[in-house]
Amino acid sequence: MAALVFGFRVHSRQEKFMRQFSRHLLLAVGLGALVLGTSACSRIRTHQGYQVDKLLVDSIQPGIDNRASVEGTLGRPSFTAQFGDQDWYYVSRDMRALAFSNPKPVAQTVLHVRFDPAGNVVAVDRMGLEQVAKISPSGDKTPTLGRHRSLFDEIFGNIGAVGAGGMGGGGGGSNTGGGPNGS
Repeated sequence: MAALVFGFRVHSRQEKFMRQFSRHLLLAVGLGALVLGTSACSRIRTHQGYQVDKLLVDSIQPGIDNRASVEGTLGRPSFTAQFGDQDWYYVSRDMRALAFSNPKPVAQTVLHVRFDPAGNVVAVDRMGLEQVAKISPSGDKTPTLGRHRSLFDEIFGNIGAVGAGGMGGGGGGSNTGGGPNGS
């Protein structure tokens, strides 16, 4: 314990050690919490699709290359045209997200290689991030045009409509209607 000598407190070595140890321990715990807290907010970068090599892409020449040479240079495409084998697409996208937020595209390259019926390259087109369409769904329902009917309207909406005049169902027995079956 502390002793008073000439009005000053004198601490033992053990007390000084415990004070310094507790300060260092508190500092270490605080730095650890800070490191863990900031690591959860780190940016996540991802790459999806084709790895674009500008030199290889620039080497594809319309009129000179064919399907086999394009496949040998760039590899198999990300996807081909839906009807026929005239168009090949190589898609590359870089995404970035912060912690738990939705990822957003930062860069995108779509390489569109078009072939003629003989299999020769006709054109090589490049499209970027301007082709990304931003959609925003509106809730959990798809908006449609037309009448908005409730469940009860759907169930009970036809009551009274059966057998109404001009609906083809009613009595009468006269066969003077203008329909194909005389109704």
